[in-house]
Amino acid sequence: MNIQFVDYNGSFPNLCSGTLILKIDGELYSFGGYGPFDDPKHEFPSFWTTGGSAWFDSDWEEHVDSGPWELYYQASSMPDWFKEHDQEFIDVFNEHVPYGCCGGCI
Repeated sequence: MNIQFVDYNGSFPNLCSGTLILKIDGELYSFGGYGPFDDPKHEFPSFWTTGGSAWFDSDWEEHVDSGPWELYYQASSMPDWFKEHDQEFIDVFNEHVPYGCCGGCI
């Protein structure tokens, strides 16, 4: 399976929420939002979650730690061809999207 990054529009302060566009075996697909397509066969939910965290210390000081994106999806919402290559998908996402967590939830 040939997976190529095309675009991701998530940005601070909500880096984890965006639409990812990938070219998969020559066809465009969107994940995580409304893509440029009007074809449910090419639009799917997101498959990532932050590998970072946002938290408060004992003095209520904000802290934001970033880390690589991790796989997170409901298997029933994704096609078999995705599930068979899910690690490749998250690897492409991590190569092109700055690590989460952006701290937008604080």
